[in-house]
Amino acid sequence: MTDRLPEAIRSRLSALVSAARVGQFASVGAVGAGVDNLSLYLLVELVALEPILAKVVAWEVAIAVIFAVNERWTFATFGSSNPRALGRRFLRSNAVRFAGFLVTLGVLAFLHYGFGVWYLAANVVGIGVGFFVNYTAESLYTWRVHRGER
Repeated sequence: MTDRLPEAIRSRLSALVSAARVGQFASVGAVGAGVDNLSLYLLVELVALEPILAKVVAWEVAIAVIFAVNERWTFATFGSSNPRALGRRFLRSNAVRFAGFLVTLGVLAFLHYGFGVWYLAANVVGIGVGFFVNYTAESLYTWRVHRGER
């Protein structure tokens, strides 16, 4: 085994450890969580969707908002800014955030249906758990921070 794998792991881990970027990502995530919860509430209470189905719709609305803010603020110096690259990052962002969505959805379903926790409270817990999956995947796959800035 060569030294390439340990070095690749070290470079990715060091790229993830950026207090400023984690703070920005968390701030954007808080905005996204607000959009997600507001959308979820409106879809459940006004449209009368079941919480799980409403979560699917609310998630995509929040993802679009989160991507736009992350693109312009958190990861503004990473990746090309041409429309094609932007489109690829948006598709990658949706793909990688799907893992975080599954975590969030699983926690929501488990807490709400398994223990009777109010659906919005269960969603907030799920978002918190999914944060770590999303930050890692977005940093390393969508914006590829380990490759350096633009």
